[in-house]
Amino acid sequence: MKRDRWIILYLAILAVHLAGIFLNDELIQVLTKPLLVILLVLYFLLRTKVWKGQLKNWVLAALFFSWAGDILLMFQEKSELFFLSGLAVFLAAQLFYIVFFHNIRIRERIKGYWIFLPVVMIYYIALITFLSPFPRKMGLPVRVYGIVISIMFLLALHMLFIKNKIAGRLMMAGALLFIISDSVLAINRFYNQFEPAGLIVMLTYGLAQLLITDGAINYIRKE
Repeated sequence: MKRDRWIILYLAILAVHLAGIFLNDELIQVLTKPLLVILLVLYFLLRTKVWKGQLKNWVLAALFFSWAGDILLMFQEKSELFFLSGLAVFLAAQLFYIVFFHNIRIRERIKGYWIFLPVVMIYYIALITFLSPFPRKMGLPVRVYGIVISIMFLLALHMLFIKNKIAGRLMMAGALLFIISDSVLAINRFYNQFEPAGLIVMLTYGLAQLLITDGAINYIRKE
């Protein structure tokens, strides 16, 4: 299947999932959410099947843990344990994305642009301060996850300086949407629940994973 058809299929499943959220139809959500990352894994494997190397493994690991996190967070309303477990699994996914972006930065011999550091730090401090105080047992896990995803975004910003500009912009845009998705999720859970939160979280998350995966494919295929 060609690239455009994969993307259209993925966006169609994402649209059905968003419709399930809008209609508050749990069956649609349960059926479609696990399919999203599975589709991305298949898309990634088929588009990079003749390429070898560690970069592929890091992306596949990040997608696997993202899929596991999606499954766990589907049950977060039933128990706090599901939310914490999902958070831990997504933390692992972010660590693999960090390794992936870092390896690209090393390969491309891109120096550290520390001008980005204050921007990321301001985002992290502002969000954590805004959300505080956290419920019991939640403070430390959320703070640690916030640090990890901030590092992921910091490294993703460096993708703007790789030679493959299209791949770099796709991956950076995906990382930015990931930050937005997680921020809305945290605000909705710890500060104030608002009705469109579920739609915003899944729209930005779904597009984030697509852009990062597509950018990774673009980079690996041209290596």
